[in-house]
Amino acid sequence: MVKTPEITFGAGRTIATAAPSKRDTRLDVLRGLALITIFINHVPGQIFEHLTTKNYGFSDAAEAFVLISGIAVGIAYGSRFKIGAWFETAKKSTKRAFTLYLAHMITTFMTLALFLTGAWLFHRPGLLCEINILAVLTNPQAGIPSLLLLGHQIGYNNILPMYGALMLMIPIILLLEARSPLLALAVSGAVWLLSGIFEIAPHNMLIEGYWFLNPLSWQFLFTIGIVGMMHVRRGGKLPQHPLLMALAAGYVALSFAWVVGQLWGIGNTLASLGLPPVITGFDKTFLSLPRLLHVLALTYLVLNINAISSLLRRPEDNPLVIFGRHSLNIFVAGTILAMVGQVVLYINNGDKIVGPIFVALGVAIQFAYAYHLERKRKLGKASSANAAQSGGMRPVTVSADRGRNMDRK
Repeated sequence: MVKTPEITFGAGRTIATAAPSKRDTRLDVLRGLALITIFINHVPGQIFEHLTTKNYGFSDAAEAFVLISGIAVGIAYGSRFKIGAWFETAKKSTKRAFTLYLAHMITTFMTLALFLTGAWLFHRPGLLCEINILAVLTNPQAGIPSLLLLGHQIGYNNILPMYGALMLMIPIILLLEARSPLLALAVSGAVWLLSGIFEIAPHNMLIEGYWFLNPLSWQFLFTIGIVGMMHVRRGGKLPQHPLLMALAAGYVALSFAWVVGQLWGIGNTLASLGLPPVITGFDKTFLSLPRLLHVLALTYLVLNINAISSLLRRPEDNPLVIFGRHSLNIFVAGTILAMVGQVVLYINNGDKIVGPIFVALGVAIQFAYAYHLERKRKLGKASSANAAQSGGMRPVTVSADRGRNMDRK
C-alpha cells in the first residue's frame, strides 16, 4: 500500500491528505466530541449540561463543528478543485445539501411525533407549547409548508438547515479561494460583517425573527476552515509565534473568567461605545466577534500545543474516531434521542436522576450505532474489493468515510 502524503501543521504536526493508509484522526475525534457535546446540550435540565464547553467560554460545540467541517471540506476537495470543473463541484455540493435537507425533515417530523405522542399518552399538553411546536399546530395549513420550506424550525432542530446552506456555498468559496485565498477571506468576512450590522438573514415564516443560525454569518467560520486547510495542503504553515500563543491563551483565559464569573455587565459597557452588536455582543445567530475569536483561539492552541495535538491523534479503531467518522447518521440519531430525552424529562418534571441516566444511555446507544455503521462500512469495502479481484481488476482505494460525513460531498 502506498503511504499517504502528509502536510505539516507548524513544527512536526502533520495531517494526511489522500488515501486511508495515514488518516489524520484528530478531526474525527474532535467531531465526535462535538457531537457528544451537542447531544448533551440538547437535553437541557440535567447535570451533564453544566459540564459542557458553553459554560466555560464564549463559543460552544456548534462553532467547533462548523470550523472542523470547513477544514474537512478543504481536505475532501483540496487540489482536486479546478475552476473548469466548477459545475461538477456545484452538483456534488448541491446533492449533499439535499441529503442534509432530508435528514432535517426526518428529525423535524420525528420531533413533532414524539412531542405529540408524549402529550397524548401522558396527558401533558404543555409539551405542545415547547420548542416552537405550537405555531405549527395552531396553523397547520401554513405550518407544514413552512417546515418544508425551512421557514419555521423546531427548537434544537436548526443546525442542519444552516449546514445545508453552507454546502451550497462551497462552489463559490472554492472559486474565490482558487483566485486568491485573501479574496475568499475578504469577501466572506465582508458578508459576515454586513449581515451582522444590518441583520441580514433568512426570515421565519410563522413567527417573527430569523433563522436561529444565520448561514450568511456562519459561512465566515466555515470559509476560514476551508482556506486555512487548503493553504496547508499547498505546503504552507500556520503562523507560529510566542506572541500569538500568548494572545490566544490570554483570550481563552479571559473568556473563561468572563463566563464563569458572569461578567456580562462588561458587555453592556462595550455596547455603549456605539459599535454594532456583531462586534461587541455574544449573539449566536449572527456569530458575534467574541464567539468567533474564541473558537479560533482554541483551535490555534490545539494545533500548536504538541501535548494536546498528540492526545487527539488516536488509532482508527478508537471509539471516538469511529463516532466522528459517521457524523451525519450519528447527528440524526442523537437529535432524535435528545428529543426523546426532552419528553422524558418533561413528564418526569426534570427529575435529577432520570436526566443523567438518560443522557448516559443515549451516548451509549449512539456509540453502539456508530459501531454498527462501521461494521457495515467495512463489510461494504470487503465486498467491493472481492468483486474487483474476482473481475480481474485491482481494487480502487477510496477515502475511509467519503460520502458518509456531514461535511463531505
